[in-house]
Amino acid sequence: MALGMERVQETSLEQRTFTAVRLTETESITLDGELEEAAWGRAVPATDFIQLDPLNGEPATEQTEVRVVYDRNRIFVSVICYDSDPDGLLGNQMMRDAAFAGDDRFMFVIDPYLDGRSGYYFEINPSGAMGDGLVNPVAGGTNISVNRSWDGIWNARVEQSEIGWTIEIEIPFRTLNFNPNAAAWGINFQRTVRRKNEESLWMGYARNQSLTRMSNAGRLEGLREISQGVGLDVRPYIVSGLSQSPGRGLPATKGNTDVGADFFYNLTPSLRANFTINTDFAETEVDRRRVNLTRFPLRFPEQRDFFLEGASFFDFAVGRLESFFSRRIGRTDAGAPQAINFGAKLTGQVGSNDIGFLQMQTATEPGVAGADFTVLRTRRQVFTQSYVGMIYTRRSEREGDQADRHTVGLDFALNTSEFRGSDNLNLWGYWAWNNNPGRPRGHLGGHAFGVRLAYPNDPWSSIVSYREFGEDHDPAVGFIPRVNMRRFSPGLTYAPRPTGHPWIRRFRFGWDGEWISSFENELLSYLQNVSAFSIELHSGDSFRVNIHPSFERLANDFEIHPDIVLPKGAAYHFTRYVFDLRTASQRPIAFNSTYEVGSFFSGNRREFTAGLDLRPRNGVLLGLTGEWNRVDLDEGRFTTSVVRASVDTQFNPWISLNNNIQYDTRSRVLGWQTRFRWILQPGNDLFFVYVHNWEDDFLELRTLDRQGVAKLSYTHRF
Repeated sequence: MALGMERVQETSLEQRTFTAVRLTETESITLDGELEEAAWGRAVPATDFIQLDPLNGEPATEQTEVRVVYDRNRIFVSVICYDSDPDGLLGNQMMRDAAFAGDDRFMFVIDPYLDGRSGYYFEINPSGAMGDGLVNPVAGGTNISVNRSWDGIWNARVEQSEIGWTIEIEIPFRTLNFNPNAAAWGINFQRTVRRKNEESLWMGYARNQSLTRMSNAGRLEGLREISQGVGLDVRPYIVSGLSQSPGRGLPATKGNTDVGADFFYNLTPSLRANFTINTDFAETEVDRRRVNLTRFPLRFPEQRDFFLEGASFFDFAVGRLESFFSRRIGRTDAGAPQAINFGAKLTGQVGSNDIGFLQMQTATEPGVAGADFTVLRTRRQVFTQSYVGMIYTRRSEREGDQADRHTVGLDFALNTSEFRGSDNLNLWGYWAWNNNPGRPRGHLGGHAFGVRLAYPNDPWSSIVSYREFGEDHDPAVGFIPRVNMRRFSPGLTYAPRPTGHPWIRRFRFGWDGEWISSFENELLSYLQNVSAFSIELHSGDSFRVNIHPSFERLANDFEIHPDIVLPKGAAYHFTRYVFDLRTASQRPIAFNSTYEVGSFFSGNRREFTAGLDLRPRNGVLLGLTGEWNRVDLDEGRFTTSVVRASVDTQFNPWISLNNNIQYDTRSRVLGWQTRFRWILQPGNDLFFVYVHNWEDDFLELRTLDRQGVAKLSYTHRF
């Protein structure tokens, strides 16, 4: 491996720059992780990473070198992760987009617009497992979110050797949206050495920065005359399955075969259109079960690929306001899947504007009316890291005489990473309104309003927010768990780090809370969270103690359990204590547990949650989690339990088999899903999914339903 060792010099104290090398017409890269091509030797590496943890600002203990070459259609990245103990590399995960919390890993982000706001996120571990996502342009501060559900078409290979591990990565330009006129791309790198729990970055290693804060990225120069080709991807699929529901009165076996297709077209290098026909989500994972002991509905995350891709372009405001929640499309009010006839989506950038447009139509089925959905979201970039935006949603039932339901909203974010020199300061605000066909014209109860000021820094972090939701605020394509109230929420956190301590990494102390009142200023509830003690070790183990003083006033009768009702008008003060212990995730046997005890409404509640992860070898993860509640109230006593077991077997980064078994005492339903995925090549997938649900009839299992599905999808790029 003969590679040039010239070092990249910083162009200033704030930003580093390096240059991509263009391949000659006779050169090519063989993706094998061995870095034997002569082009790699011509590329000057980005190196000299700096520690984020444990010794912030010190040079990384293990050297990393990154090089970039490209041709007209693809960009290639090579990485040498030198390691003084190559036998100590950790790479348990092999499955695409799995969590690498217990593994060594290399991560990088690229900002093809060079706007310091949004970007693409990629990561890989020593076993060759790949993950990716979209950097959310809305969030600010040190914990900018990444939409990990984006599945880009790219490829990588890893080779382990006596020097450590090396990576070769290939990303087609047609996978990315970019500004063809940008003078450079933003780029940054981060490496994790898990046995040391060491994090090091090329840039942005300061405590108030991060890999995904794109304003901290360096510059990748030299990209010129690059192309997305025609920019058209066609992804047809075929799905075939058998189903039976004897426990639901449908004992006959039904077979079904269907076809559909997704089309992706880059209208410009920075604007992508999607069109889907006869959309199918047979490969989607089942939701994790939870026990709800609150008066308000639980939010379950979106898991369907069509809605997840480009989801950050539809984000509106911050916090608990979701004027657009994609799970309201293609699911009935009871949560059952509803067929989607077609959908169209447009996401990307036009000048200084972020754009998200969605048009969907669901099918009419027995007992369920079909509907048309429209969503339009725009954000205008202002200043360096800020925006102003708007959102509009519409739901139109195609049967019956129900009037269309509309929601409109305005929001803004003023973000800076230069407050008091290098601190983060964020101010967000929003206003939203929806019509309500059942109310008289001019009724004002459909509004929502909020403002939030945050100082997200290290070691001090603080936040204060105010929100209000009118009694009729109910966006037809959104999710709002609680309305008809005002909410005030402050918080303050201090997280000191002992200098030079051999085993303590950080303490954390803090307080936050929320006070909710009616529009007549009557206190309805409050919840305080006192972080009395929290410690995180360099090993990755942690322990915390929290105290939750609470108050609840019931506006209506609350049936907390069948036949146990807390009366309307009752008011309760109670305090709960939380003890949480977690061992480092990289251990072959990792354990976490939380014990919560204290008063609860008119009595007491004890809650115990525990999780156990076993990693007998690379590619195998056995998990067992459980939650147990015992509630003793004046009105009655009850217990609840949820148990989940998972067996994830990954034969290599392309083939995986996942089993998920769940049971809860509320529904008394035992569910099993097994999911086989074979990535034939990036963009081409074969799935086999089997789901079986049993009803527990006093220790006698009775089949409710079962379904087996096979799905093949293929992507052809023009």
